[in-house]
This record gives sequence, C-alpha cells and structure tokens, in this order.
Amino acid sequence: QPSNLPNLRRLFVEARTEAEESAYSRNAFYNLVLFISSVAAFSIVAQRSTAQR
Repeated sequence: QPSNLPNLRRLFVEARTEAEESAYSRNAFYNLVLFISSVAAFSIVAQRSTAQR
C-alpha cells in the first residue's frame, strides 16, 4: 500500500533529532560519492588494461 510509505518516512524523521538526521544524510551522501568514484576508477582501469592488449 503506497499510502503507508510517507507515514513510515515521517516516523523515522520524527524518531531522530535534526543533528542525527543531517549526520545520516551526510554519511549516505559520502557513501554514494565513494561508490560512484570507485566505479569510475574501476572502469578507467578496465579501459586502460584492454587498450594495452
């Protein structure tokens, strides 16, 4: 039921303080940036290794 999803989100937001929420958001953002940059690094390494053959 899609109607329950916003309520769940509001429950999680209300359960945390503003500082905790921003800390979680910052942590998630850093994890996302780290993941994207590692994927980019792996693809660059893969391109270079196939170009050398």
